[in-house]
Amino acid sequence: MTDNPFFKVWTTPFGMPPFDRIHPEHFPAAFDRGMAEQLAEVEAIVAAPEPPDFANTVEALERSGRSLDRVANVFFNLTSSNTNDALDEIERDYAPRLAQHGMRIALDPGLFRRFDDLYDRRHQLGLAEDQLRLLERRHLGFIRSGAGLAPEAKARMAELSERLATLHTLFGQNVLQDERLWQLALGEGDLAGLPADLVAAAAEAARERGVDGWVITLARSSAEPFLTFSARRDLRQIVYEAWTRRGGHAGAQDNRPLIAEIVALRNEQARLLGYGSYADYKLDDSMAKDVASVRHLLDQVWEPAKKKAAEECAALAAAARAEGMNEPIAPWDWRYYAEKVRKARFELDEAEVKPYFALDNMVRAAFDTAERLFGVTFSERNDLPVYHPDVRVYEVADAEGRALGLFLHDNFARPGKRSGAWMSSYRDQEAMDGPVLPIVVNNNNVARAEPTLLSFDDAKTLFHEFGHGLHGLLSKVRYPSQSGTAVRRDFVEFPSQVFEHWMAVPETLRRYARHERTGEPIPEALLQRLLSARNFNQGFATVEYAASALLDLAFHEQASPDITDIEAFERGQLERIGMPAEIGPRHRPAHFQHLFAGSGYAAGYYAYLWAEVLDADGFAAFEEAGDPFDAGLAARLKDIYTAGDTRDPMDLYVAFRGRPPRVEPLLEKRGLVPPLP
Repeated sequence: MTDNPFFKVWTTPFGMPPFDRIHPEHFPAAFDRGMAEQLAEVEAIVAAPEPPDFANTVEALERSGRSLDRVANVFFNLTSSNTNDALDEIERDYAPRLAQHGMRIALDPGLFRRFDDLYDRRHQLGLAEDQLRLLERRHLGFIRSGAGLAPEAKARMAELSERLATLHTLFGQNVLQDERLWQLALGEGDLAGLPADLVAAAAEAARERGVDGWVITLARSSAEPFLTFSARRDLRQIVYEAWTRRGGHAGAQDNRPLIAEIVALRNEQARLLGYGSYADYKLDDSMAKDVASVRHLLDQVWEPAKKKAAEECAALAAAARAEGMNEPIAPWDWRYYAEKVRKARFELDEAEVKPYFALDNMVRAAFDTAERLFGVTFSERNDLPVYHPDVRVYEVADAEGRALGLFLHDNFARPGKRSGAWMSSYRDQEAMDGPVLPIVVNNNNVARAEPTLLSFDDAKTLFHEFGHGLHGLLSKVRYPSQSGTAVRRDFVEFPSQVFEHWMAVPETLRRYARHERTGEPIPEALLQRLLSARNFNQGFATVEYAASALLDLAFHEQASPDITDIEAFERGQLERIGMPAEIGPRHRPAHFQHLFAGSGYAAGYYAYLWAEVLDADGFAAFEEAGDPFDAGLAARLKDIYTAGDTRDPMDLYVAFRGRPPRVEPLLEKRGLVPPLP
């Protein structure tokens, strides 16, 4: 295929993928060639007659697979952001092949011997700090992949990896298919309680789907506002149950059998490597280190959160009785009555607040915060190809005007885009053979409307993903394996979560929270009420999150998992921890993509809370300094964003904060203890 763009040099600025010339039929041949090239590169490393050294082994492996990386980065970003039937079919075909390819390299005995030899002599090699860490982490990666096992066990590890890749792919595609197909069409009589911006977004969703009237979808930006504002309890129940049952319908796209197989195969992987459970295996290479540490963290919030949630529920029930509803609060009632209580308690009306949180203004607020903290600027580029008209592209530069990379912002929900919000990259920063600048993308799922208005939480999510984006854009490392967000899972959320704090800085809100129609800044009284309400409903938020983290551990800490009924297992676990009946877990197993559409957060969903200990304690340093933009603290914080995986994460944190983190600021932030004196 001579016109395949993956077989040509890209002459676009910054090496931006030429999306206008890339089509699904280009990927199979590009994957095949990329895998063949990398295998040849690895074979050359193994066959080298010279004894192993850092250059001919570690750096040579770092250079391998560049063609494969290029096609894989484009492909898997598209299957997340803008997929179609053709891409889905290719993904089902190539996911196991790519897993097999990766394991062939990870289990290559000759390659492992060279790394093992270097590892044994690592302190005599005169390596720089980043090189020593790269060698140690690479060697650990081989061990954790099974390179040190007997031949039969290595062969089984490869089989497990290949099968899991297929299961992960099917799981994610099944969830997306449910999200694509389901919709709730509304007539004019079904709009009671819905604010104007949600009505406008529902009308836009109806137009996109070719339906008259209004449509609620299973995008979080559609479903959650409907649950918050719809006066129709019957419709709230329909939406809630559809939202929580994604991936859990009997038939060809039922994820529940996949979960049982995934959990069993992961456990087999761990036991082959000598661990008692998959959680033991996964946490051994984390900041937390073991299940006991994770449980200790979750226990510190679980009971206080349940107590606070019970107090919140009592207030909701009183509000419901005042309106004539005498039934117990159900999960589809919580957001609706919480909004009523919030409005009464803080004189806050979401319909009054949202006009001050226009999407474009919040994007500018994020850019301005990055400039004030880290000296980076964003200039829009309209001359580059994009994969969808929604995508906006920005050139990123440092304080001296030197280019740092490209930032792609893809903010709107649409069919073919998975739900949630995430950061990814089309190219990672590195400097091994000269500077390579990153191409980073943020995906959000905001409901399109004119104007597009965000909730306070939506704006926090935008800042959160932008924090991940900055982690990729500010990276300043030598080797690609250490670039940007390539850090331990329970540290990767710190740069994103700490950045959220600047969205709620009064200075930021006074400047950028402006009425979408008049341009007037948010009134000071409204601003203060908004900030006063930040801890409202935190019992609910902590319970729904922590329940999912505890379910994750329950799936993965068993020594011999044999889960035949996923819903019965979930029900039993929730009963064991005393889950309030009025609250559902943030993620039900059948759509829990963090766990089962890939292994990244498996036995690791606790990471958001672990990182929140760091971010609450870290931002407290700025509060103690009396300046959210304190230059000295900002410079030390920037060191974390630039370091990638060149240093131990706790060492990075202590260098920034001057001491290890404390949990008290987290508990205060979530309103689970009285404020610190």
